[in-house]
Formats: sequence, C-alpha cells, structure tokens
Amino acid sequence: MTAAPFPVGQRDYSLVGPDSRRAVEIGLASAEWYHSDVPRAVMKDLMKRTDGPAIRDTVLWFALLIGGAWGGIYFWGTWACVPFLLVYSVIYGSSCDSRWHECGHGTAFRTPWMNDVIYQIASFMVMRNPVTWRWSHARHHTDTYIVGRDAEIAWMRPPKTLTNFLALFDVIGATRSLFILARNATGRLTPDEKDFVPESEWGKLVLAARIHMAIYAATVAVALATWSWLPLMLVGLPRIYGSWHMVMCGHLQHAGLAENVLDHRLNTRTVYMNPISRYIYWNMNYHIEHHMFPMVPYHALPRLHEVIKADLPPPNLSILDGYREVFASLRRQKTDPEYFFRKTLPPSAKPYREEFHTLNIARSGT
Repeated sequence: MTAAPFPVGQRDYSLVGPDSRRAVEIGLASAEWYHSDVPRAVMKDLMKRTDGPAIRDTVLWFALLIGGAWGGIYFWGTWACVPFLLVYSVIYGSSCDSRWHECGHGTAFRTPWMNDVIYQIASFMVMRNPVTWRWSHARHHTDTYIVGRDAEIAWMRPPKTLTNFLALFDVIGATRSLFILARNATGRLTPDEKDFVPESEWGKLVLAARIHMAIYAATVAVALATWSWLPLMLVGLPRIYGSWHMVMCGHLQHAGLAENVLDHRLNTRTVYMNPISRYIYWNMNYHIEHHMFPMVPYHALPRLHEVIKADLPPPNLSILDGYREVFASLRRQKTDPEYFFRKTLPPSAKPYREEFHTLNIARSGT
C-alpha cells in the first residue's frame, strides 16, 4: 500500500488533524503489528495471572509510603525529615506511574478488584484522570507512535530544547495534568479527548476529575488552616518533586526512535536497569516486550525477554547508555526531524517491518 507522503518535517500530532485522517486512509490506524514468534504453550504460561507477586510488591509499596510519610511528619521542621520525604516522594510520584499502568492493563493481579483499587489510587497520585487515561493508553497500544493517532507521544519533532529540559523535572507535565483535571471537572473535554473516549464514558470522566480536584482542594484547605506546607508535601507536590525517576525511565521508552511504523522493534526501547529501578518501574524497562505482548504480566517480562531476545535489537545496557542514544537522536532531530535511531538487528532476527512507513520519509541512522 502506498500513498504520497506529507512534506518532510511537517507533522500534526493532534488526533483530529490531517495526519490522523492520513493514518486511517493508508492503513496505519488499528493495524496489525509485527510480533516475534513465541510457542503457544510458552505464551500461555507467560500470560498466566496470579495475585502473589503484585500483593508482595504492593505491601512493600504501602509500607514505604507509610514509613516515609510517618518520618516526614514526625521529623517535620528538622533536616531529619528530608530522607523520609525523599523516599516517600519517589514511591508516591514515580512508582505510581507503573502501578497505574500495569493495573490499567488488568495484568498485575489476577483478582480484578485489586487491579481496579490500585489503578484508582495510582491514577490520583500521578494526576491522571482514570477514565481518560484508560482509553488514551488503549489507543497508545493500538497505534503506538503513529502521528495523529497516539495521544501519548512525549517527544514530538522537531524537539523543543527548553520544553524537553523542563520535562526531565516534570514541571510542565504536572502543571498540565492538574490543568486538565480542573478543566474536566468543569465538564469540558477537548476534541482529542472526545476522539478516543467513548461518549458513554464522559460522565464518569467528569466525576473522576471532580473527586480528584475535591481532594486537592481539601489538602490546600488543611495547609492553609495549619499554615504548613506539610499537607502539600504529602499530597500533590510529590507528583513534582518525586517524579524524577518516572520521567527518567519513561522518556527512554520511545524517544529518538521511529514514528509511523508497525514494528515495535523500531519505535520502542528495552533497557537493562538495576533491581531498585526495576521495582519502582515494575519491569517496564522491558518495553519492546511489553508492547508486543501487553497481556503478559510485569513479573513475567524478564522471562519473555529471554524467550524473544534473539529477535530483538540489542537492549541498552544501562539508563545512561539509553540516554546517550536518546540525546544523540534528539540533537539530530533538531535540524533533521525525519531522523530516527535505528538499531542493527542480530543475525537471528527477522527483518524489520517497514512497509507502512509512508507518512514521513524517514532517513534512519545508527
């Protein structure tokens, strides 16, 4: 299937613009993606649901939250509160992202209500409307980094240096998230939101936003009544001062890689990480594997990686190694928006699937 591409370098990332219509016309929307071969029996075992690992990790998650909050409150006003709040902030402001993500997929726990409870809690922590983002993320998996279809493209081209720098501290992201919740609480949805959220869900979306905003309003009221920053340090602000790990890991997922392809090996990155980061991130560093097989629970992703790694590009060996690749790509994209980093596949892998890469004429490099 072929079509005349848009002029090189021009992109409309909105979900209701010309790129969105073009993606539908040429078959990039809701298309069939490349998948590595996995024996049926092996995949059945990998997809097996169980409550055990997620209960264990969630008990530790709550213990760290409670312990960090206790130390922050008990030692408030002294330097001794700092280490407690630093731990609390990362568990609140970073690990909430992976819990929101996995429980949103419904794969973390075998028991549905457990997924739902943690999804709601984590959605609040990460300042995401639980209704909006459930549908947004479904679209992200259906049309990963398809311009005009994916609402979760974090690194748009050409990259904006100041915006990207601030994104590392998530100042813009947290502010935007709070503004979106406030807007939704008034009953307003953008055309993009109306594009991927079914109309039957709009009432739930507004209700969720009002509940979140009511909790934030109550927190501010307590802070003013006590004339103390402590309530805000425990609710709300950790989304900013504790989000650095979430941002650090999250930007490695797709930045600098290809758009408008139907092969996750071209637009997604797997990065080896240390055990602490993997706990906070719930193994989402195995991100190619997750996108290929999103119904595999987070605790089985290392095993899935071992099964299909011969068909994947070599993973980045560390977070630092991943960022060397990201920053090199972003520098090139400042002057050449069509550039993307293309990894060399091992001899054992099947060739990349690239026949749909027609929205933009990409010049890849290594």
